[in-house]
Amino acid sequence: MRLYLVQHAEAKREEEDPARPLSEKGLADIRKVADFLKPRELKVFKVLHSEKLRAKQTAEALARSISPTWVIEQSRGLAPLDNPSDWAEKLKEETEDLMLVGHLPHLGKLAGLLLAGNPMRGVVGFRQGGVVCLERDEAGNWSVGWILTPELLVAK
Repeated sequence: MRLYLVQHAEAKREEEDPARPLSEKGLADIRKVADFLKPRELKVFKVLHSEKLRAKQTAEALARSISPTWVIEQSRGLAPLDNPSDWAEKLKEETEDLMLVGHLPHLGKLAGLLLAGNPMRGVVGFRQGGVVCLERDEAGNWSVGWILTPELLVAK
C-alpha cells in the first residue's frame, strides 16, 4: 500500500482573507506538482482532505489534474492539532493507495508515528504543496518511497 501525505499549498494570510484560500503561488505550485505526477499514473483509491479550504483546494487541484476519476472527500482527523494515532489505526485496515491532504504539525506527527513509532520524531521535512509517498510492506512496516516538493520542479 502507498500513502501519499500532502501538505496543503501556500494559502493567503488570514489578514488578507480569513477563509485562507490558496494564494496564486500556492495554485501555481500545486499545478506544477500535479503536472509532474500525472504521467506516473498514481493508483489512488481516494483523496481525503481536512475541513479547511486550503486543503480542499489542494486536493481538488491535484485530482483534477492527475485523475478526474479520483474520489475526493472531507475527512475528520486531518486538522493541524488532531491526534495522529487515529489515522495510524485507520491505516492498519486500509489496503488501497490513499492520499491525505492536511497540515502541519499533524502530517509530521503521523509520518513520525508510522516511520519511527514516535509522533515527536521529525523524520520528514514537509513543504507546502509537497507530496511524501510512504510505502507499507506486507509485514506492516512503513518506509519513505519518495518526496516531491514544488521547489524541485521547473514551471513550464
